Amino acid sequence: MDKALNGIRIVDMTQYEAGTSCTQMLAWLGADVIKVEEPTRGDPGRGIRGTDFDSDYFLNFNSNKRSVTLNLKTARGKELLLELVKQADVVTENLSPGAIERMGLGYDTLSAVNPDIILARIKGFGTYGPYSNIKSFDPVAQAAGGAFSATGDPDGPPVKPGHSVGDSGTGMHAVVGILAALWQRQTTGKGQQVEVSMQDAMVNFGRTWMTRSEQGTVPIKRTGNSFGNRPGVGTFRCAPGGYDDYVYMIAIPVRGAMMNALAAALDRPDLLDDPRFSDPAQYMEMGDEINALIEEWTMQRDKFEVMRILGEIGIPCSACFSSEDIYSDEHLLEREMIVRVDHPTRGEFAVPGCPIKLSDSPVELKAAPLLGEHNAEVLSGLLNGNGETLEYLKSQKVI
Repeated sequence: MDKALNGIRIVDMTQYEAGTSCTQMLAWLGADVIKVEEPTRGDPGRGIRGTDFDSDYFLNFNSNKRSVTLNLKTARGKELLLELVKQADVVTENLSPGAIERMGLGYDTLSAVNPDIILARIKGFGTYGPYSNIKSFDPVAQAAGGAFSATGDPDGPPVKPGHSVGDSGTGMHAVVGILAALWQRQTTGKGQQVEVSMQDAMVNFGRTWMTRSEQGTVPIKRTGNSFGNRPGVGTFRCAPGGYDDYVYMIAIPVRGAMMNALAAALDRPDLLDDPRFSDPAQYMEMGDEINALIEEWTMQRDKFEVMRILGEIGIPCSACFSSEDIYSDEHLLEREMIVRVDHPTRGEFAVPGCPIKLSDSPVELKAAPLLGEHNAEVLSGLLNGNGETLEYLKSQKVI
């Protein structure tokens, strides 16, 4: 079956997560992503957390790609890269500020060999502006984009959010930019540069939070797990009281159907007769009382039972999923958000699947490649016919 991005070739010079999440999405959607790696250790993510084999971290961000090794510190390595660029639609990179320019592989060089090329660049703070020389990782980007300031309890310090939105969220912004540039090239016939700053992406994610600041004139107070400390909104402990036995809900029972639903769930019809519930001002002062009633009820049920009961009566809620829950959840398994794949050295293992579902182009997940696994497949056709072989390139430390 044809894939949505069949015929699109990506030369992928990204590493770790912000860039690799971008190119993995493009690979999932059918692009031919050729991951260019340093010959001796490859993408540093392969050995993250001290592993001496391809780490789970690497495997989670590099499925469906091909891997070639090129030593870009050698003249021949650069020549082979540029030969790949001639056959490509997109080059992606998220290296340190100024790195590809120092390597002599900036946009001017790439577009000289392929005027149609799109160069997609992910940087912590972009390629221009006062902060552009500052290196960034996910938590740095989240701090710079306001996510730390938005997270935490009212009287506590800013808190790092758990998910790596600064990395993968930026990668998804880059996917959008690349697809837009590819579409525009259909009209103009020209390539261009696509740039996404991790800080910029995080500011974009923070637009709802920013509306509370009155154009930056009012400090925004952290609200923990609630919205302005509203009763019925937040996390509530569930049975049997373990580390992740919580449910999160948004139950704002002031008048109407939500109040009736919550009273019915709690088996407390008498709440409907309490005049304080019909007065928003009095209701907002009842947070502790209302939340205690809710938690008394949730503590008698496990989090998934609470999720089912409240979900069926129209109250937005979810169990607080642990990593164990995610790997075994029947809903996520049915939606192929957890998929088992075979790896040449790791055997069968589980990886997160593609969150985008195309009816005519379902994703077929493949394991991340071994380092240099596709050298022969990709590079043999680029050799110049003067007796040069892959073995020779390896002896010269080019691959």
